[in-house]
Amino acid sequence: MSQSAAISWTGNDTPQSIRFNDAYYNPEAGLGEARHVFLGGNDLPARLRAGFHVAELGFGTGLNLLALADVWEGPGTLRFTSFEAFPLAPADMARALAPFAGALRAGLIEALLASWARAEGPLRLLSLPGIEAKVHIGDARETLPRWPGRADAWFLDGFAPARNPQMWEATLMAEIAAHTAPGGSFASFTAAGHVRRALAEAGFAVTRLPGFGRKRHMSAGRLEQTP
Repeated sequence: MSQSAAISWTGNDTPQSIRFNDAYYNPEAGLGEARHVFLGGNDLPARLRAGFHVAELGFGTGLNLLALADVWEGPGTLRFTSFEAFPLAPADMARALAPFAGALRAGLIEALLASWARAEGPLRLLSLPGIEAKVHIGDARETLPRWPGRADAWFLDGFAPARNPQMWEATLMAEIAAHTAPGGSFASFTAAGHVRRALAEAGFAVTRLPGFGRKRHMSAGRLEQTP
């Protein structure tokens, strides 16, 4: 049975995980970081097309999904699959997303919150304009190996490797590669050496890129081959 996320709030009302002692998003510009790292790092929206499949480690507040939905104008539907061990309570998600209401297309946050409030169980089905999303609840080290899909692009957005090392283990990075379509990509806010090495050993051509804001570097890459 999944455990709900335990949240505290900083002085500027940014959600922070009590379990991992880390913020859910950049307190200065969370949406800007999502766009820079996960969209830009995966060369989106240029690559988007009907049926394009984005997968994610760490659903969190759903902000990355909203950033994706904000740039997709169709035609057709995108697929989105995320893996989350500690889902947010609906009220916490609503509070966390409130600062971005004026920066996203009208109705996106409301659509996500309505879907999240209705969703339950180990597989949560969400519906946003132009996107069909699924969130697998549980430890990704257990849920990802059982997933039959392969993504065209990955958002690797667990809490920082120093605070949540289990999310960045080499075996899980190998599972990411095994669940990536040929030529598929990943992007992550972290440039930690052991994470980049694990992804390279899994078959990605890994690049260190300029990070967002005060963060000097991030990582991105394309799948070349699997070992």
